[in-house]
Amino acid sequence: MKKMTVISGKGGTGKTSLVGAFASLAGGDLILVDGDVDAANLSLITGSDLLETHEFYASKVAKIDREKCSACGLCIDLCRFEAISKEYLVDPINCEGCSFCAHACPDGAVSMLDKTSGQWYVSNTTYGKLVHARLGIAEENSGKLVTTIRNRAQELAEVSGKKYLLIDGPPGIGCPVIASLAGVDAALIVTEPSVSGIHDLERVVALCRYFEVSPVVCINRYDLAETQTSRIEDYCLKERVPLAGKLPFNRSFVEAMVRGKPVTEWIDGSLLKEINVVWEILSK
Repeated sequence: MKKMTVISGKGGTGKTSLVGAFASLAGGDLILVDGDVDAANLSLITGSDLLETHEFYASKVAKIDREKCSACGLCIDLCRFEAISKEYLVDPINCEGCSFCAHACPDGAVSMLDKTSGQWYVSNTTYGKLVHARLGIAEENSGKLVTTIRNRAQELAEVSGKKYLLIDGPPGIGCPVIASLAGVDAALIVTEPSVSGIHDLERVVALCRYFEVSPVVCINRYDLAETQTSRIEDYCLKERVPLAGKLPFNRSFVEAMVRGKPVTEWIDGSLLKEINVVWEILSK
């Protein structure tokens, strides 16, 4: 089984559209992972039929037992997040789960309870199973959630004998990106010909190399700013990063997305061939 991640230094480069296209080209011989747990949207173009729902616990919240509490006020004084009221009630939004109050309470009245931080799912799609998730609003541990769904996807791939594990990674270089990237066999970086696109490409290449993952690059909408495209090509040549392909701007990406389909099922001709070349390079 080959594990592959598609990432981008910034949002809006067309990364998810390409993952959906690759899913249709793989002929069902893969398990999909939507690693963008803060804003998962791969299912919008692959379709999804929910099979499993699981709670995700990744943080704690304090609870005060009023029967044990002697109202000494120590927890109120120590809580720097002002999460404990004068009535010794804990505000679950302000509580950061640090457990300082639980350790300091002389009465042993404070306990730390598991807090639901989100949900993760297994769904059927037209192209294979999809493991995806939704992190709760303002919740932490997105990297841990990505690791959770990656591990489940790998189990499914091994049991079903699939050839590929394809991860739609989140943008940027933070914890969920690291969790999507670490330990994979190949990474495709989707970039665009803009100043921010080039800057973020450099950061993602550095991240790949730190985790010893060899990246390849795809320039999407390359014909919108060919001077910037040339800068990206020069950078890839200088840094010895293979260029898997250059895709022109094409409204078919949006049209396919509106209809909930991968772009490869909406087009033919040269663009389809170019996307197929990128997939062959990534998956070989």
